[in-house]
Amino acid sequence: MTAHIYTVFDEELKYLMRRISEMGGLAEQMVSESVRALVNSDAGLAQKVISDDVIMDNAEREVGDKAIITIAKRQPLAADLREIIGALRIASDLERVGDLGKNNAKRVMAVQGSGVPRKLARGIEHLSELALTQLQEVLDVYTTRSAEKAKSIRDRDEEIDAIYTSLFRELLTYMMEDPRNITSCTHLLFCAKNIERIGDHATNIAETIYYMATGSQPEGERPKDDATSTMGAVES
Repeated sequence: MTAHIYTVFDEELKYLMRRISEMGGLAEQMVSESVRALVNSDAGLAQKVISDDVIMDNAEREVGDKAIITIAKRQPLAADLREIIGALRIASDLERVGDLGKNNAKRVMAVQGSGVPRKLARGIEHLSELALTQLQEVLDVYTTRSAEKAKSIRDRDEEIDAIYTSLFRELLTYMMEDPRNITSCTHLLFCAKNIERIGDHATNIAETIYYMATGSQPEGERPKDDATSTMGAVES
């Protein structure tokens, strides 16, 4: 971050960075706890995640308000403007990550009666570990502003897509083998999709950091390996 003549401007930019870091920590916590609540049928922990979403929403509003006031007062240009716009974008992505964690927590009660089969639980935990690792890494890059590392994280998005596709296929198999599994597995399908979307938001953040550091967007399309839209049937 560039040092400025006006110390108060530096303080305003540091405030945005600090709030983004706090939102990132809360987002990671909400996702981790929502998955733990899901696989352990822990209604109390699920309710905590749902309650934490209010904190996340308030934090995003605070970042937005501070960003607007800073732009109006300082009229920043070039890298300074990218810094503020980037904070707005990242706050929005982190708020959505919190929403996805909350949505998974809301499904805990729906699957509490039947429970989550151990094999499926392992798949969801593995998917969430990948998504959380990607989120943690991109938040570290937000501190360092490394365009190279941001692009590397963006290019790894297909790994999460591949695991999601595998889990999607497994859930369909459970439903076809026993219709009694359809309700709980449908909820788990939504949960798995939510976790996969968390990876997408981490990739969005990586692209924003790249833009903040370079002033341009990464070249080329995002690598994708989500084949669920083309699945017509599950192979036996």
